[in-house]
Amino acid sequence: MSPKLYVIDSSPPVRAVYLTAEALGINMEYIQLDLFSGEHLKSEFCKINPQHTVPTLVDDDGTIIWDSHAINTYLVSKYAKNDSFYPRNLTKRAIVDQRLHFDSGLAFLGVRNIAEPIIFFGSKTIPEHLKKNAVKVYEFLEIFLDGHKWVAGDDITVADFSLIPNITSLNVMVPIDDGKFPNIKAWIKRAEKLPYYRANKKGLDDFKVLIDSKLRS
Repeated sequence: MSPKLYVIDSSPPVRAVYLTAEALGINMEYIQLDLFSGEHLKSEFCKINPQHTVPTLVDDDGTIIWDSHAINTYLVSKYAKNDSFYPRNLTKRAIVDQRLHFDSGLAFLGVRNIAEPIIFFGSKTIPEHLKKNAVKVYEFLEIFLDGHKWVAGDDITVADFSLIPNITSLNVMVPIDDGKFPNIKAWIKRAEKLPYYRANKKGLDDFKVLIDSKLRS
């Protein structure tokens, strides 16, 4: 039996798990939830995940995990052939963990704080302070990437799998200034060349269509 993943394609955290699963070659069953009809609030799903968030993983042995960062480190620890995506070396792992916390505490929050009012509450503009917060995320990420190919060093890790969807989504709403952030520009281009980048692209395209349609309606 394949692991099951409850998903919404446009969600950046879902796309983070897509990237990890594709990179690991895991055959997963994806169960799409309709956010706008409230499928994620139904009792059947809330019994699996009382926080009713996506992604939510039900592994083939019945293990249930939610939060994309927890899912990704679990998948790598269980299925990876080596530790390059999530190093066992304590120093290297600590850097990856820091980047994961940066993703959850700043990058994803930046996406959510802008996208949620647009998608659910009819907002037609992005407040200046949220734009400034997004730029601050870019400034930190530019520093992380200075002299490195990937966000935690020269090897791609789960930190990249988490940040790629969030930064590309944030870019939809607060465009990245390539002149100010050349490291980010190069990192995104590097990511787009990955054989499994398609795992982010479709959902990113869906996200862009959703945001554009809400801003125009």
